[in-house]
Amino acid sequence: MRLAFSTNAFKKHSLAQAVRLISKAGYGAVEILCDVPHLYAPDYAQPDFDSLSEVLRENKVSVSNLNAFTFFAKGDTYNPSWIDTDPQVRQFRIIHTINSICAASALGVNNISTEPGGLYDKINGNREELIDIFCDNLKKVIPFAEEKKVFILIEPEPELIIENSGQMIEFLKKVSSPFIGVNFDIGHFHCVGEQPLKAMEALYPYVKHVHLEDISNREHRHLIPGEGEIDFEPVLEFLYRNKYGGYVTVELYPYQDDPFGAAVKSINYLRKYEKYFESFRH
Repeated sequence: MRLAFSTNAFKKHSLAQAVRLISKAGYGAVEILCDVPHLYAPDYAQPDFDSLSEVLRENKVSVSNLNAFTFFAKGDTYNPSWIDTDPQVRQFRIIHTINSICAASALGVNNISTEPGGLYDKINGNREELIDIFCDNLKKVIPFAEEKKVFILIEPEPELIIENSGQMIEFLKKVSSPFIGVNFDIGHFHCVGEQPLKAMEALYPYVKHVHLEDISNREHRHLIPGEGEIDFEPVLEFLYRNKYGGYVTVELYPYQDDPFGAAVKSINYLRKYEKYFESFRH
């Protein structure tokens, strides 16, 4: 497996600057924010993809994932969502996901990630009905994923409609597509009270990409690895033992005032696990 860093910590920088700084910090791969101000697909034409590919080549980094979870181009972190009460709003999310799939194909990236449905009212919301809406709308996107050979990875998250491994497995059975997988965020499972290793063991057949950040007191605040309470070794050892060939991406979007410093601190801490990685740079 290989180590990457997400550009969503570098929202105060251009995408090209983010790639250069992540490379300078010592990473051999980047996850690209598939939203403003980085790679928002409607703003990109072929020359833009060519230019980005050249920046990636010059800095000797690959792309671990296109992160299409947030939607600040038309809303916020979660909205427009897959489960909005307005079908026209849900259509924005569908189009955003299709555009992100096309962007991944243009860059030769194997996968994109998306939100697990969206926020919902746990007291008054009809969860089963909303899950059906999520499933039905996701199925409208799957043919594009199949055509482009790009995986759509759902990322369970605290307080969203899918937040733990059991809910994720239940949904995967409902969708039943080889092009739907899991973006496994270690910290998220810790936040909802699951042991990350147990969650990984349950979801591993579907895991195509991994997010890593630290957590303190099970509060959903992404921290630099080593500054929280998570023991990463059991999950990394499991991935290594099972010959996971994908990426582990450090995701630290709260550190936008000093993303380079956060990237350097993270990689320095994670060197203690270097034996589990092919190399930090490749």
